[in-house]
Amino acid sequence: MTQTPAPPDATRRRHDREIVRLALPAFGALVAEPLFVMADSAIVGHLGTAQLAGLGVASALLTTAVSVFVFLAYATTAAVSRRVGAGDLRAAIRQGMDGIWLALLIGAAVIALVLPTAPGIVDVFGASATAAPYATVYLRISMLGVPAMLVVLAATGVLRGLQDTRTPLYVAVGGFVANAALNVGLVYGAGLGIAGSAWGTVIAQCGMAGVYLFVVVRGARRHGASLRPDTAGIRASAQAGAPLLVRTLSLRAVLMIATAVAARLGDADMAAHQIILSLWSLLSFALDAIAIAGQSIIGRHLGAGDAGGARDACRRMVQWGIAAGMALGLLVLVARPLFLPLFTSDTAVHHTALPALILVALAQPVCGIVYVLDGVLMGAGDGPYLAWAMVGTLAVFTRVALLVPVLGGGLTALWAAMTLMMTVRMATLWLRSRSGRWIVTGATR
Repeated sequence: MTQTPAPPDATRRRHDREIVRLALPAFGALVAEPLFVMADSAIVGHLGTAQLAGLGVASALLTTAVSVFVFLAYATTAAVSRRVGAGDLRAAIRQGMDGIWLALLIGAAVIALVLPTAPGIVDVFGASATAAPYATVYLRISMLGVPAMLVVLAATGVLRGLQDTRTPLYVAVGGFVANAALNVGLVYGAGLGIAGSAWGTVIAQCGMAGVYLFVVVRGARRHGASLRPDTAGIRASAQAGAPLLVRTLSLRAVLMIATAVAARLGDADMAAHQIILSLWSLLSFALDAIAIAGQSIIGRHLGAGDAGGARDACRRMVQWGIAAGMALGLLVLVARPLFLPLFTSDTAVHHTALPALILVALAQPVCGIVYVLDGVLMGAGDGPYLAWAMVGTLAVFTRVALLVPVLGGGLTALWAAMTLMMTVRMATLWLRSRSGRWIVTGATR
């Protein structure tokens, strides 16, 4: 970011109102998504331990798929918001349809790959002999809902690009309620067991995709946008999403390596790591909501040719990220004696987790900057830089994290490595934002 005079109070207030308008509903939608798995777990858990263990394996695979293909939302948001900024709503929706068609193609490919190989995949993930049949059943049925799940991601990106984060919130809440009701009815009422839970989730996902498609198709008809698949447009969507896929896979690799290192440290360290990681994920929802607002706002400014507005919005969102990070960090420090007993009464786990929790709290302002600038560069369509920066960060983190079991320091040292990882990400994103190279105006990058 180049140094420019601070925006006047009126401009600052306008940015604040826009960030709140987009970020609050986005936060609600982000929180609603994990509730699907929680509802399934609560319902299936009463069937038996083996069924719950099977669900755990299958849902971990599905959650990984969502995180891997989240680029469908990110890339579509950036492309659509640019068109909106340029004042071409017809092209914006057409761009969104290309992302939706890409989601359907990927979903079909995932089904073709996973259905015949589901037992082998479950076995690779270490399911026990008693849990594996349940995991296989749940995974095979749930795979049928993957195209709908990916359509939801792409269509969410369309609506975010159109500056609408309320509709995704309403759809997410409605989907959660429908999923819970269907699960209870099919698991217990119809006596389908774990298969009923999978079918309930598939039906809920298809319903959500149907609502999104209705909204997008209605917009396409209103503005005269074609609904037919366009090979060039689908290819362009895939090319825009590929760097974000690399970025996401690198980030997932960081989390996997951290978990693998924690497992080597002992049971108490692993248990404490799992608790802290769940808190880390929860905190990320609040910060990611600001990042989502950033994607929409930055893309629109750049599409309108307003480089100055993009810089001002970026600066203000960074301030929001720092403030939110400080607030969350303070909350973690204050609540840490109350947080740990919610998960375990083991004093060894408490003793192991407390120093690492302090590191997590202190790192939140850094995390706030990282999430915001990540969203800004995504909104600018700067995917290739994000990919290379995350690959480099992964390389640094891997070398440091693998030294933890050798040099000692336990879980605190591991989360120091995680803090270093976020600091490296902040440095790479901050340098890019200051360079101004992300500022490319126009309807397309």
